Amino acid sequence: MKKNVMTFLLLLIGFGLFAQKTPVTEANYELPSRFSPTKLKGMVFSTKVYPHWLKNGEKFWYSYRTSDGQKYYLVNPAGNSKKELFNTVKMAADMSRLTGDPFNGQNLSIKKLKFIKNESVLQFEVKSKLAEEEEKDEEDGDKQEEDKEEKKKDKKKKMVAKVWHFEYNIAGKKLVLLDDFEKPLEQKEWASVAPNEEYVIFAKHYNLYWMDAENYKKAQKNEKDSTIVEHQLTTDGEEHFCYGSSSYGKTNREKEKEKDDRKEAWVTFSADSKKFAITREDERKVKDLWVINSVAEGRPTLETYRYHMAGEKEAPQYELLVFDWESKESVKIDADQWKDQTLRILRAPRKKMDKDDDLKFSKWLSASSDIIYFQRQSRDMKRVDICTANTTTGEVSVLIEERLNTYIETRNLVSINKGKEFVHWSERDGWAHFYLYDANGNVKNQITSGPWHADEVQGVDEKNRVLYFTANGKEKDEDPYYVHLYRVNFDGSGLKLLNKGNFDHGVSLNDQTHYFINNSSRVNTTPESKLYDVRGNKIMDLETADLSLLFEAGYKFPEPFTVKAADGFTNLYGVMYKPFNFDPNKKYPILTYVYPGPQTEAVYKSFSTRMDRADRMAQFGFIVVTMGHRGGHPDRSKWYHNYGYQNMRDYPLLDKKVALERLANRHDFIDISKVGIFGHSGGGFMSTAAMFVYPDFFKAAVSAAGNHDNNIYNRWWSETHHGVKEIVTDKDTTFQYKIATNPSLAKNLKGKLLLVTGDIDNNVHPANTVRVANALIKANKRFDFFMYPGQRHGFGNMSEYSFWLRSEYFCKHLIGDFRTGADFIEMQNEKPKTR
Repeated sequence: MKKNVMTFLLLLIGFGLFAQKTPVTEANYELPSRFSPTKLKGMVFSTKVYPHWLKNGEKFWYSYRTSDGQKYYLVNPAGNSKKELFNTVKMAADMSRLTGDPFNGQNLSIKKLKFIKNESVLQFEVKSKLAEEEEKDEEDGDKQEEDKEEKKKDKKKKMVAKVWHFEYNIAGKKLVLLDDFEKPLEQKEWASVAPNEEYVIFAKHYNLYWMDAENYKKAQKNEKDSTIVEHQLTTDGEEHFCYGSSSYGKTNREKEKEKDDRKEAWVTFSADSKKFAITREDERKVKDLWVINSVAEGRPTLETYRYHMAGEKEAPQYELLVFDWESKESVKIDADQWKDQTLRILRAPRKKMDKDDDLKFSKWLSASSDIIYFQRQSRDMKRVDICTANTTTGEVSVLIEERLNTYIETRNLVSINKGKEFVHWSERDGWAHFYLYDANGNVKNQITSGPWHADEVQGVDEKNRVLYFTANGKEKDEDPYYVHLYRVNFDGSGLKLLNKGNFDHGVSLNDQTHYFINNSSRVNTTPESKLYDVRGNKIMDLETADLSLLFEAGYKFPEPFTVKAADGFTNLYGVMYKPFNFDPNKKYPILTYVYPGPQTEAVYKSFSTRMDRADRMAQFGFIVVTMGHRGGHPDRSKWYHNYGYQNMRDYPLLDKKVALERLANRHDFIDISKVGIFGHSGGGFMSTAAMFVYPDFFKAAVSAAGNHDNNIYNRWWSETHHGVKEIVTDKDTTFQYKIATNPSLAKNLKGKLLLVTGDIDNNVHPANTVRVANALIKANKRFDFFMYPGQRHGFGNMSEYSFWLRSEYFCKHLIGDFRTGADFIEMQNEKPKTR
């Protein structure tokens, strides 16, 4: 009996030893190198159909690339037909014959394709890889400057790649090379062109200027043409209280160099071009901020810019001006209501059929030049007025009021039948929905309702009084972030889902509201594109993405999951990424990529080739998860979205910690004793906060470009999402702002922390990161610090370096495997050794 008991115990011990999972102790550097951004470009091509709606009829064209090459298609929904715009093999042969350059039908490298001659002919260009031509100068508008002419004769022309211009007759299938092609005049970035194209508004020397169409054509040919006649419209503009474009993002050296250049005015026109409007920002009292580019050419350069930090009393002020074109006189709209308010002109939507036009117009919402619609919002974001203004007198009337005890978000107002009615978006009942108003601002009825989120108007059928819109969270047993398209009658009846399927959907509805393209996928499905009519009937399948090369390289889809928040009843939705060589018998450290929101949770819902956040990170030997948290995203209830109001530092952390613990309870391959966290911008702020608030749980973090001290971050993000208190007295209105910061908790650090920033980040200033470093030093803590020279907020061309720096940091401190050589070998292997 004793012998049997001993044998049984030995078997139990042996089984326990056999069942125990082996910790990952060696990082896999080869697998993530297969999926670099450069290599992904050669594995995954088109994943969506982007339609170019034509003006005649309701046809559209699109291009789509697979591993077999790129094709161009013309689709006629009414005729239920899809055909190639041209045979690519024949087109390559014709192009080769006409130019002498060899072309490949799989990759024609066509640029600037557009329909001309009543959409019967295609016009496009292709850059030669063999032939060269002299670089064309801008036409000289001052023929009397003989000295300049002589210099031009002596100057050797620069040789550039020749551009071949073609026209292709669609019906006749005939290609013609345009030897005498006259390049169309390009629109200037600084030009706000009136809808009647008779005049152009721009900014210069802080003021508004105008020129007529004839002189604008001269400027399009040569901006330095001395015969150009331009007229000054205003005289009171000055630095930091200018009309139009500011100098944000320019170094002091650049500002001096460009001081006489024409700049964008950003004006909005009435539909008849009789008037135009501009919002003017007064930043004269806003304080300066600076960054220094130490790796600029020559001497390091200083960039000085106005930057309103949260809580500061020196806020920018806004005014709305309307100009009469004929008289050239302006009227200041009587828009003042609250101290430090903001103003926004409400604009008319652009038609999708005009997307490919070279010239695009900015028109205000009203069909009349006598009325302009605008929005004003209080500094504490709790009050919004949608207003109308008389453009002759400046008199203002309030059309719609919104009042909440937290910040108010808005969508574009939709005008129905030239302002006889309006569709307005509001979260007043705790969910985002649409409301129908009459011309006087009276609510006629609520159009949508219920515990779901109505999002964006996609189209309006005024004749049949039908609204088309996207929404989230209405379909049962789906991730509430998945977007769908719906139709509903103005009176709220007839609500119908138009694109069924448990996927995230992106749509393009045509201007006539008859057909839409539907691009759908999840993170774990292959993207598909289909054509539907507005009754929800599928007309045809358009495309399925070609992921064959991706799977050939070893790719595997990630896994969506749902987990409860710390309250035990709120569902959080996330995605788990495993190593593609996942071994269920191993124990993996877990990483979480984070962003606090509240404008987004940075959790992918559809297939994406942006793999640096999660997919590639997992390949080193980690389980990587991204997931939401209460307060993280606007596309659920207002309660969910505003959960973190007045608690911006700490609110998302508990949900992240609890969710990770729940996942570890669910999956025994997760090593909950080795938890890493990383993020960028708000995610940098959040990941460092996690290390300080839960120092025994989070063991390592890489925090990039974090707004660690929101007292020195911009007013919009900080005051909006955390809140600012308005105090009104008989003497004045003031604002109080107080927020918890990361430096105040630096003494709590126990794990490994890498702080990263760009040295010319003019969004989240490097001082945010430096202040954390300063606090850690004062607390006698070990930590790591890295600065990217000459880089803005996103790290630009150093993003791949950032990926490898971050990855190796976690490999070292969570896996225990690290390299000491100078080279990032995988990056070096990807770089051609041409020298």
